Amino acid sequence: MAPGPRTQGRPGHGPLARGPRSRRRRLGANLLGLLFTAVMAFPIYWMLLTAFRPAEEIHRTPPTFWPQELTLAHFRRAIGTPTFWDNVGASVFVGVGTVLVSLIIGTLAAFALARLRFAGRKVFVLVILGIQMIPLAGLIIPLYLLLSEAGLTDSLVGVILTYLVFMLPFTVWLMRGFIAGIPVELEEAAMTDGCSRLGSFRRVTLPLLAPGLVATSIYALVQAWNEYVLAYVLLSSNDKQTLSIWLVSFQTSFGTDYGGLMAGATLTALPVAVFFALVQRRVAAGLAAGAVKG
Repeated sequence: MAPGPRTQGRPGHGPLARGPRSRRRRLGANLLGLLFTAVMAFPIYWMLLTAFRPAEEIHRTPPTFWPQELTLAHFRRAIGTPTFWDNVGASVFVGVGTVLVSLIIGTLAAFALARLRFAGRKVFVLVILGIQMIPLAGLIIPLYLLLSEAGLTDSLVGVILTYLVFMLPFTVWLMRGFIAGIPVELEEAAMTDGCSRLGSFRRVTLPLLAPGLVATSIYALVQAWNEYVLAYVLLSSNDKQTLSIWLVSFQTSFGTDYGGLMAGATLTALPVAVFFALVQRRVAAGLAAGAVKG
């Protein structure tokens, strides 16, 4: 039954009344989002501000939120430290090695979980989830003793193997969702045409996993690049330490070099930030696809 003239003309009803209310809600949501963004971005802004401002402005009281002048002295001092480039190479080796090994092993394990039916499959999935719940502090001593017996302490390979303990469960869990979302009929059609199971995986499934591989590699790279505790415990040689440990060299018994520390933190964060900016669209597409496909 169509509403009468009185119903249409009552206050608070109709498109004219909903329009201003909807605009106010959108405005409130936008303001809340801007406030949240400002709070999250302020530490990054302060890091960059401290990295570029002269030393006398860093300790000024009250602090200023905009530099009177800019300088690159802190960056020159950070890059000029004796072990900087060795630490950069160590971080690149550990980060890239962790990503490659975790993707290769994790993707194959996820394919087995998603496609094969074998005894203990559910228990294996529960073990993967259980490992994610173990706190890092509870594994430091056992891992150190295990690597010490194998002669892999103070070794970048040992650090990579240690990181795999934490990266592989996440990689397997995430890639399993992507593989399960790909129709198995595509692989069966390839095997009907003469491909083996491994061949169908390489020619059919693997190209469709590109968004998932990118999203997983970003997570693994960020975790390996920024990790501090395990690298600090396992690595003792200055030339083998990663950039996260190198940053501690700006804090001495005489005080903290905040300008050099913030310049070093900016240099440390820059490679991951650039890489993420280049593959941002693929990461968003990969996470959305995984969420839709389950």
